[in-house]
Amino acid sequence: MKKKNSRNTKGRIVSAAWQLFYRQGYDDTTIEEIVEASGTSKGSFYHYFDGKDALLSSLSYLFDEKYEELMETMDPALSPVEKLIFLNQELFLMIENTVSIELLCQLFSSQLITKGERHLLDTGRTYYKLLRQITIEGKEQGAFREELSVGDITRAYAMFERGLMYDWCIGGGNYSLCQYAGTMMPLFLKGLCK
Repeated sequence: MKKKNSRNTKGRIVSAAWQLFYRQGYDDTTIEEIVEASGTSKGSFYHYFDGKDALLSSLSYLFDEKYEELMETMDPALSPVEKLIFLNQELFLMIENTVSIELLCQLFSSQLITKGERHLLDTGRTYYKLLRQITIEGKEQGAFREELSVGDITRAYAMFERGLMYDWCIGGGNYSLCQYAGTMMPLFLKGLCK
């Protein structure tokens, strides 16, 4: 029970912080505002994070919360490829509506220069577990090319998805990430299918 409560506390802090970052901007959001919005304490905040900058890498935690929600609502009748496209569209829609491009850029840059954890590559995340589950299902159904392993497909999908986000950041967000991915992701996945 204690582990679940601590996860909920951390999750509340992360969710509150990202909502404030989106509304007010990263620079204009204070730790005090995050603590107040999350209904936690400064002690709890500093238990999980060294400071506000440490929250930048927590965006992957927010993404995982979205994936956990999507696991509950995703139609099990969808094919594995349709499931991957659904997940991608839902995540990118969330990004367009709740994550500023500046924060996404900061996330990518923090992952490039960090000497600590690279959360985007953490295969223990809900994201990678869900991708593996869908890929295994696709392999069992014969949807994916035989010569590609579950690991190959999972890594390729994650890399392509990060590439789409990275390109959107470099382009300054001057097009719809969701619409562009809606065209490009099916083409990419076609190359992984039989």
